[in-house]
Amino acid sequence: MDMQASETNRSAPGTGFHRSIGLFAGTAINMTQMCGIGPFITIPIMVATMGGPQAIIGWIVGAILAVADGMVWAELGAAMPGAGGTYVYLREAFQYRTGKLMPFLFIWTVLLTIPLIMSTGIIGMVEYLGFFFPHLGWCSERLIGLAATALVVMLLYRRIESIRAITIALWVIMLLSVAGVSAAGFRDFHPELAFDFPAGAFGGHFFVGLGAGLIIGVYDYLGYNTTAYMGDELRDPGRTMPGSIIISVIAMMFVYLVLNISVMGVVPWQEVATSKSIASLVVEHSWGHFAAAIMTVLIIVTAFASVFAGLLGGSRVPYQAAHDKVFLSAFGRLHAKHGFPHVALLVMGVVMAAGTFFDLTQVINMLLAATIIVQSAAQIIALVVLRKRQPGLRRPYRQWLYPLPCVIAMIGWIYVYVSASTLSLVLSGVWIVAGLVVFLAWARVNRSWPFAPVEIREAYLGSD
Repeated sequence: MDMQASETNRSAPGTGFHRSIGLFAGTAINMTQMCGIGPFITIPIMVATMGGPQAIIGWIVGAILAVADGMVWAELGAAMPGAGGTYVYLREAFQYRTGKLMPFLFIWTVLLTIPLIMSTGIIGMVEYLGFFFPHLGWCSERLIGLAATALVVMLLYRRIESIRAITIALWVIMLLSVAGVSAAGFRDFHPELAFDFPAGAFGGHFFVGLGAGLIIGVYDYLGYNTTAYMGDELRDPGRTMPGSIIISVIAMMFVYLVLNISVMGVVPWQEVATSKSIASLVVEHSWGHFAAAIMTVLIIVTAFASVFAGLLGGSRVPYQAAHDKVFLSAFGRLHAKHGFPHVALLVMGVVMAAGTFFDLTQVINMLLAATIIVQSAAQIIALVVLRKRQPGLRRPYRQWLYPLPCVIAMIGWIYVYVSASTLSLVLSGVWIVAGLVVFLAWARVNRSWPFAPVEIREAYLGSD
């Protein structure tokens, strides 16, 4: 056991990375990615969707699903560490029958889902601008969203070596915002408001509302898998990876519960459900307009910074896949002068701009509907397939209580998927079908499956 631990603490072979990230640092990294403007824009949606303070159940069930799914990420990420994440797992598991189809579809879906996640930040930013400009119309809001999107793309249209400073600043501002809103809520807290459950709150319609609420809850937990992309830098990944995922999810569950309860104890839940800037409303109620204005500025900055950092990292994903000849070669091109993947950046910028024209709930529904099919459910299947196809694969972490977490995660994802809106299911389905068509054209040009025999390359089997 000691020999294995010392082996996992060495530098990852051929990567140049030193295994220096332990459990505490890994948990902090995950929580940084999970936090942002999310809870400040989704609490009203969650309350409205579930019809009252019982919305807190949505955060708890979302955490259970995130933990179960996190165990899938942990086993796959520890066994196949480094850049690539899902597309590497899908490439390794599905190569035996469908060649490069599944990793290709995943990257194709990333071109939709990552920009849509970023567009939720833009939509939230515009909503909080309404605190200062309460009479903005539909056209004005969309123009501001387009302008913000263009500004982000312009700022990223250059070589940027590191976003560490931005990430740290985002983390600090987020903590200040969460702490400030929670403190404002508990300063004038009324339990009779916080737990004012309407008649029939847990009746027959509860599970219908829970499905829709779970979509919002899962959206707020996105980012718990960040350390799975950093396997080459984790110290003792068999312990650090599952620990950082589980602890970060549970910690954020308590953050969301505290924030939700503090907000619900200030104003009636009916007012919370219709608010566009709930954090500003709560702070203004407790500490006045000036304090609310400061909090609103912090949240707007958080939203913009999170979009900037997210699009910067997201634009590198299709580039890496194209560089590995798993995706369209155009996305593997770098800017002639500054050396960044400009094709992916511009494509994602256009999709992000389009996403700002949709309602926030529709955007969240759409991105999760697409993600569940090509990533979440596919990864669960990939884990099972790899256990059978590559039993000799070195696994520093093997999923606890296997296959129970896989079963829970799959049931949860199916429940979320069928709870999504019809429009979201249709639009995400159209995008995936379009991806299949593009894949067939790409496969013919590149003489890949199904126009040639599958090429099997078990990249991680037998690796040290």
